[in-house]
Amino acid sequence: MTAVLDRPAASSVRGHWIDDWRPEDPIFWEAGGKRIARRNLIFSITSEHIGFSVWSLWSVLVLFLGPEYGIDPAGKFLLTAVPTLFGAALRIPYSFAVARFGGRNWTVFSATLLLVPAIAAAFLIRPGVDYSTLVILAALAGVGGGNFASSMTNINAYYPDRLKGWALGINAGGGNLGVAAVQLVGLFVLAVFGAGHPGIVAGIYIPLIVLAALGSALYMDNLSQVRNEKRGMRDAFREPHTWIMSLLYIGTFGSFIGFGFAFGQVLQVQFHTEFSTPVKAAYLTFLGPLLGSLIRPVGGALADRLGGARVTFVNFIAMAVGAGIVLLAAQQKSLPLYIAGFVLLFVLTGIGNGSTYKMIPAIFRKKHPTDDHEARRLSNAVIGIAGAIGAFGGVLVNLAFRQSFLSTKEADAAYIAFIAFYAVCVLVTWAVYLRPKTRV
Repeated sequence: MTAVLDRPAASSVRGHWIDDWRPEDPIFWEAGGKRIARRNLIFSITSEHIGFSVWSLWSVLVLFLGPEYGIDPAGKFLLTAVPTLFGAALRIPYSFAVARFGGRNWTVFSATLLLVPAIAAAFLIRPGVDYSTLVILAALAGVGGGNFASSMTNINAYYPDRLKGWALGINAGGGNLGVAAVQLVGLFVLAVFGAGHPGIVAGIYIPLIVLAALGSALYMDNLSQVRNEKRGMRDAFREPHTWIMSLLYIGTFGSFIGFGFAFGQVLQVQFHTEFSTPVKAAYLTFLGPLLGSLIRPVGGALADRLGGARVTFVNFIAMAVGAGIVLLAAQQKSLPLYIAGFVLLFVLTGIGNGSTYKMIPAIFRKKHPTDDHEARRLSNAVIGIAGAIGAFGGVLVNLAFRQSFLSTKEADAAYIAFIAFYAVCVLVTWAVYLRPKTRV
């Protein structure tokens, strides 16, 4: 097997199981550990990327639901909130699954499971389908949201502390690019085939899912030490830092995925004259998620160099400013300023995603300075929990837009709520992690 060909000294490989893994040991790392970690990272990114695309399918598919489907804007916001909700809920069991079944084994299974929502959407979406069926199809896409938690938990165990910010940023950023990728696929289908063929968008992903699952089966590994880290979730639930970091991750990743799902609809509702057709909106919807995904590793790298809490603190201040720009642009009906403000928000969510995830291992390394195993065990668990709770922020973003449009026909109330939440995150970051004697 490939794991045998490049295994580092002192590792024991049984099939795809590695029993001895010591990334903090420089000799071990350079003797082959780095190659194994990089290979697992590559195929983890591939699977997670496809998972994000499937999870984000409905941010594109709602653009195909024209008048013949009889769905109002509030109904479409619900269709984008449903997969976000289910994907967030699945992140907790997906995090458990890595320790229970092994990172490689679970990646193969979770990638294969993506065929269910892809095939269902490819063949069942057509005029005349009832709304409840669409809600069920949207819920099925939630399985793609769980992949992130298991992938991040798995990759966190492969890399030494000095490289975790970079590795987690690359892993997450490559996955997040799935949001932009599916929107580009949607744009291609709209431009070439028209708005009458939503099933083609999902159908394009069917062979890609098969290839991702096959690559994971052939080239990834399981780490025995991760499987042996029992009761990590139970202990993490009792840890106050779990809930604080989850709150901060709601502000960063929740904003990213929520804006990614809602941006196209918001453009069509608030600037209907400029975006009278789905294809016009699709020309812009991919831009924000693309930049936010590409910048995420930069957030991790900055956190490696400057400190995760410091980067996160400044970033939340900037996010509040960005949301203020969007609010001002909406009130003045300025499309250029509106797009600039939203793109800025996407970029900042990407930086914040990288910096907050870097904070987690740093927090527990500081709390358990002489026990690397305990620090890693809790970090893995908190990464899974924070990823799940943070994803619920995407639900809240879509519900905030839905309620704001239902109540006032505008999104101003939603933007004010975002600004207030970012201000809370600024205060929490400073109070818990930046005051003297608490810095991370």
